[in-house]
Amino acid sequence: MKKNFTKILAFILIAIFICACNAVKRVPDGKNLLTKNDIIVNGKSSGDEEASNQMYQKPNANLLGYKLRLNLYNLAKLNPDSTYQAKFKNNPEKYDRQAKLLSAKQVDRLGQSFMYKGIHEFLKSTGEAPVIIDTAKAKKSAQRLKYYYFNNGFFNVKTDFEVDSVGFKRAKIKYNITTGPGYKLDSIRTSILSPALDSLHKTNAEPSLLKSGNQYKTSDFEDEKNRITTYFRNHGAYTFQPTYINFDIDTIGKKNEADVNLIIKNYTIQEKDSNRTEPFKLYKISDVNIYTDYSSANAKLPISDSTSYKNFNLYSYKKLKYKPRAITDAIFITKGTDFADYKTTLTSRYLNNLKIFNYPSIQYEVDKRDPTAQSLIANVFLTPRKKYSFGTSLDFTHSNIQDFGIEASISETIRNIFNRAETLEISTRVNIGSSKDMANPNNNFFNVSEYGLDLKLNFPRVLLPFGTEKIIPKRMIPSTTIAAGFSKQRNIGLDKENFTGGIAYNWTPKRFNTAKFDLLNIQFVRNLNPANYFNVYSSSYNSLNDIGKIYNIDSANYDSAETKNLIINKGTTGFTNDVLSGITSLVPSDDAYQEVESIEERRRRLTENDFILATSYTFSKTTKKDLTDNNFYLFKTKVESAGTLLTLVSNVGNLQKNANGSYEIFNLEYSEYAKAEFDFIKHWDFGKEKVLAVRSFFGIAIPFGNSDYIPFSRSYYGGGSNDNRAWQPYDLGPGRTGSVNDFNEANMKIHLSGEFRFKIFGDVKGALFADAGNIWNVMDNVTDEKARFDGLADLKELALGTGFGIRYDLSFFVIRLDMGFKTYNPAYEVGDRWFKEYNFGHSVLNFGINYPF
Repeated sequence: MKKNFTKILAFILIAIFICACNAVKRVPDGKNLLTKNDIIVNGKSSGDEEASNQMYQKPNANLLGYKLRLNLYNLAKLNPDSTYQAKFKNNPEKYDRQAKLLSAKQVDRLGQSFMYKGIHEFLKSTGEAPVIIDTAKAKKSAQRLKYYYFNNGFFNVKTDFEVDSVGFKRAKIKYNITTGPGYKLDSIRTSILSPALDSLHKTNAEPSLLKSGNQYKTSDFEDEKNRITTYFRNHGAYTFQPTYINFDIDTIGKKNEADVNLIIKNYTIQEKDSNRTEPFKLYKISDVNIYTDYSSANAKLPISDSTSYKNFNLYSYKKLKYKPRAITDAIFITKGTDFADYKTTLTSRYLNNLKIFNYPSIQYEVDKRDPTAQSLIANVFLTPRKKYSFGTSLDFTHSNIQDFGIEASISETIRNIFNRAETLEISTRVNIGSSKDMANPNNNFFNVSEYGLDLKLNFPRVLLPFGTEKIIPKRMIPSTTIAAGFSKQRNIGLDKENFTGGIAYNWTPKRFNTAKFDLLNIQFVRNLNPANYFNVYSSSYNSLNDIGKIYNIDSANYDSAETKNLIINKGTTGFTNDVLSGITSLVPSDDAYQEVESIEERRRRLTENDFILATSYTFSKTTKKDLTDNNFYLFKTKVESAGTLLTLVSNVGNLQKNANGSYEIFNLEYSEYAKAEFDFIKHWDFGKEKVLAVRSFFGIAIPFGNSDYIPFSRSYYGGGSNDNRAWQPYDLGPGRTGSVNDFNEANMKIHLSGEFRFKIFGDVKGALFADAGNIWNVMDNVTDEKARFDGLADLKELALGTGFGIRYDLSFFVIRLDMGFKTYNPAYEVGDRWFKEYNFGHSVLNFGINYPF
């Protein structure tokens, strides 16, 4: 085995060496392949990412030191058409033979096929042409480096470059930078000609970004321009722009220091062929006009309907279809207040959130009625969307339940249903799929199905009988959602009917924060085929059957005297009842008795119908600004309480408990528990499409009062494409049990993940990852100490999976393949947990859409 490994390693090294030698295949004689840009600052090598980004030429991309894309490009024929034609030009008899066998037309087409041309076009487009050193571009790079360091306060910087050969047709460029001393800011003065702006600037409580003693940075001056402009335009300066701000930098007579004078001149007005200036004015809003059904066609028509409401003027070219408050609640620009940019932005966001208008247009004009010309009329132009919209979708799915599924949905959206900007969404969906893991009577490919109906009514306000403006002001864009849904599954586990409903309030306390309060969240899960339990949970059946073969005393529980397998469901029920009733020879102290008791407890728990009435609060905060931002964090937390309200009503009403000591509603024991979750994600962008992403999660659900366990739908599981990728979904834990059951779940979870993402070539990305975590039972009715979390010592049961992944970026989503290896498996005895199954045979291949976190 060792010799084979040595041979394989030697073969790989030889292959890499051959490819490396071939890297200069396309480099012309007398030219050099660029291998490195070496930036030397004051005699020392610099790893400044921003400085390296100033280069006009960069070396070919590499993957772990190997120039994969360059070698792919070198494998391609640059002119496959000419090569194909030359083959027949030198041997016309060959062309004649192939033309007789096929046809002249087919032979010519063969030259355009993937085999002869397409593969080379693919290699060229996927690969990367060699970067050949161009001294003209090197000079431009040196000049850009000079500007870069100058803009960072090194006013006496000097740059040059030299090309150093590092091998056959290979060279690196060494950029030598002598910065000289960095200049720092000394005195900072202001010269603002407009009295109104000068007064505003003095009352601005925000600290300036330019501070005496700081090193000069051009970016600080640009940021200061934007800060001042934002402040002015949010306090009435409607005509002000950043171009009116200038800085006079004076270094005369100073040693490595610069005096700064911030200069803001008066407003420039162009009048025909001449310009004049006047002091800037601060504007107030004199009127707010709202056009509720604006369009290019309607603009030519006269206004036919109008009304005034709380200093807002509403106009309609046809009949006004909205109650005034429905629109004015979304307008933050109010009569008599100062002009402010942020109010315009907030109004646009709120109007978009209504989902009944296209993107609004907000325009300002100077009110000619004001002799001082310091008043603005705000015109809000709204273009309604269609009242009714119909949608369809077809999706191909993959989940822990279905190996393959097809889901079709039909939806209808009705806007402004009660004339107060409400939106009603009605959708129905049908899913058919294939699952080889489910217990199904037939061997059909499409053997599972699910269908459902959902209703969602959205109100763009807090729907309560009392005012909430002081608690949740309208600038937080509040909304209320009332939802109801029904779904039914066939041949999926125990087959379920799922009824859901609730009322929830959503708002955004700050720009990148969101909050959600579920006042009522109702779920009723009804198992339609509980007798199918042991067909689905085959591990439980196998364990019970093995015990039954030894201790069963009733032959009616067996399928036959030869096999002695317990009959599902008659035999399993009969044997379990015999054991727990003391009819067999087993006693409570026996391990087999306890095993049967545990199997029955789990069967009862997973086959019981669940009724959940919960209240929850969810809060999330992120610093992610847009889709391209890879330097951010996301924090999300959720607290939930279920059953408490029902218990309170039961206690007040002095209701009687059932034989199990629990309250019932509709002859069904309801769930009671408290749940808390904390989720934190952080990304670091190292440039050149290298990103480090980490995630930590902790969740716990504690049953009490009416319950001694957590419903399956609200419990936790481990493994899968978005969890610990070295284990299949539901195949990890609890604790160190080794996933002895099917669909393992528990009521506490800890998860930690780290992933380093990098570019391979083009839209193909790679990743190296490590996932740690597990699930445990805590404070519930599970007695198995292997599954329970009893203290910090049990953290040694955190499973560790490591691996690598390939991703293909399609812009609108990412296709992901991850291969995980069990690195530390707590299911084994201590001392035998590391690398026990670290091989391809026990690896897990996960398919996913988009990044896991």
